Amino acid sequence: MSRIHQIAIDAATGKAKELLDAVKAKLGLVPNITRAMANSPAVLEGYLGLSGALGKGSLSAKNREQIALAVGQSNQCNYCLAAHSAIGKMVGLTPDQILDSRRGTAIDAKSDAVIRFARKVVDERGHVSDADVAEVRAAGLDDGAIAEIVANVALNIFTNYFNHVAETDIDFPEVEPIIDHHDVCASIPGCDPTR
Repeated sequence: MSRIHQIAIDAATGKAKELLDAVKAKLGLVPNITRAMANSPAVLEGYLGLSGALGKGSLSAKNREQIALAVGQSNQCNYCLAAHSAIGKMVGLTPDQILDSRRGTAIDAKSDAVIRFARKVVDERGHVSDADVAEVRAAGLDDGAIAEIVANVALNIFTNYFNHVAETDIDFPEVEPIIDHHDVCASIPGCDPTR
């Protein structure tokens, strides 16, 4: 059961109602995370604003979902993994691409660079190396795309942490846990998760 009340759309008032109505109009449903965020319209509006702005950026919807899956896996956010697995399917990711994203990789070089860099940003808390930046640039991503990767990571860390605190009730099809080599490796001194 959620620790933060999930406002029913028919019980919402004022700015919270306006925002939840907009979510419903766009998605056809009102996810529990947005219902919990609606306790503070400022939080929900901030989330929707950043998400909407990034949707107009240079990264594809598939790449944004791949980042969300990689970050959600890294932070072990079951709500986000369920939500972004479902949304990933809606934007055209295959089940294998969804699983690869959760594992921090992709078959095509550009998507692989995006996901690997996103995981580096998470793992290193933003303190990536010159070599990490050079690697993502070598895959054809410019400074704008790099900035968008960082912003998408930040957006997803926010939703991961929000869901951890709220213990948001999962309202998407739940996904099977995976043993993430990277997470296992992180607990072993001297292990390099990129190998």
